[in-house]
Amino acid sequence: MKIRFHYDIEGFRVSENRIIKKIAEKIVSDAGLKGGIIDIIFTSDIKLLEINKEFLSHDYYTDIITFDYSERKIIAGEIYISIERVKENAANLNISKKEECKRVIFHGFLHLCGYKDNTDADKYEMRRMEDMYLDLSKAE
Repeated sequence: MKIRFHYDIEGFRVSENRIIKKIAEKIVSDAGLKGGIIDIIFTSDIKLLEINKEFLSHDYYTDIITFDYSERKIIAGEIYISIERVKENAANLNISKKEECKRVIFHGFLHLCGYKDNTDADKYEMRRMEDMYLDLSKAE
């Protein structure tokens, strides 16, 4: 699996690339899938709002938008992440920005593996899995 990190924003870089890649590979493997090319793009609220309006017809801020280009059992896609939302989420949850950033990245990989978060039950399962993979990342 090839994971590429892109930055549309100044002064922000992911510091745990190796750990993120390892856990992302585990998420994909646990889902019984194989990894293709995944681009993770860190950007601004404004850019994510533009994408949300243009492609999803949603007029609100969000922390992540995932575009799934997977074919058969090989996942591929783009994960757009708003740095402002990550910072705000971290402050609201009283956790580090690093931890919240990993959670959002893992959330995107779970979407690429087919997991949804449309219903309360789906959201609960998604959060449970995010927490499990976050715990694994801390053990690395």
